[in-house]
Amino acid sequence: MAIEVRGLTRTFRAGRGRARREIEAVHDLSFAVEPGERLAYIGPNGAGKSTSIKILTGILHPTSGDASVLGIVPWQDRRRLAARIGTLFGQRSLLWFELTPRQSYRMLSAIYGLDRRQEERRVADLGHLLDADDLFDMPVSRLSLGQRMRCELAACMLHEPEVLFLDEPTIGLDLLAKQRFRELLVRLNDQRNTTIFLTSHDVADIEYVARRVIVINHGSVIYDDAVAAMRRTLLATKLVEVGLGAPAALAPADGVTVLEHTETTLKLVVDTTLTSIGQVLDGLLAGLPVADISVLDPPLEQVIAAIYARPRT
Repeated sequence: MAIEVRGLTRTFRAGRGRARREIEAVHDLSFAVEPGERLAYIGPNGAGKSTSIKILTGILHPTSGDASVLGIVPWQDRRRLAARIGTLFGQRSLLWFELTPRQSYRMLSAIYGLDRRQEERRVADLGHLLDADDLFDMPVSRLSLGQRMRCELAACMLHEPEVLFLDEPTIGLDLLAKQRFRELLVRLNDQRNTTIFLTSHDVADIEYVARRVIVINHGSVIYDDAVAAMRRTLLATKLVEVGLGAPAALAPADGVTVLEHTETTLKLVVDTTLTSIGQVLDGLLAGLPVADISVLDPPLEQVIAAIYARPRT
């Protein structure tokens, strides 16, 4: 396993005197991640994501429980683990703003014990892989946020880590920069089999990058499955969008809710537990002047909200 977590718990003490109390940030957390997986690790603010990542990277000790990353207990051998993992946090930089990325890479290479030949080869490989060759010799202070994040990704991949921990890596990026960054993560995984452990509040990050999702709340796992299965099993609804060739009335049907109905468009929500999507499409095509039709899954935000709303057992 790339990552194994068994009964992990971490408590903090807060307050003073009689107001002193214990807060359980992580509670009996257990999961495993295979090498080469792309995992989204998500939850609301205060769910325990950051605490568990700090334990897995060796920054924090747990109160109880066990964990290993690449066979290493993180808090017992943090230095050896650091040589085999990469970390990228959206709010923290691995680069020096007064220097160029290439100059920062030279210092990071010395920290990781790379010789000059290894450094030059890896920087060249990463520049090609991330389409960032032309950025490495510009001062970091002159790079856009999207350009800087590509250089940050190269920095955390310089020592060829087997597991990459990413905490909100696309925060603050514009739409195009976010999409490019997601594509880079998938490319790293495809070409180098790098295990991706991603936390994000951006639904598009989860949809594009991850194949599997773990949802935590109150420090515990509340859902663990494929992203596609999350949609299919938790919300049995579909969104149907219809383009009309002429104005037409819609006959009511069980399990079908009209979101919008104009002379040229029709948007419906279909509860597939009450009626099949095939029956709805047959009725629309037979009874309306349909010019175009599409069937969409519900937004992932809606799926995640449904998970949070489920009662805890």
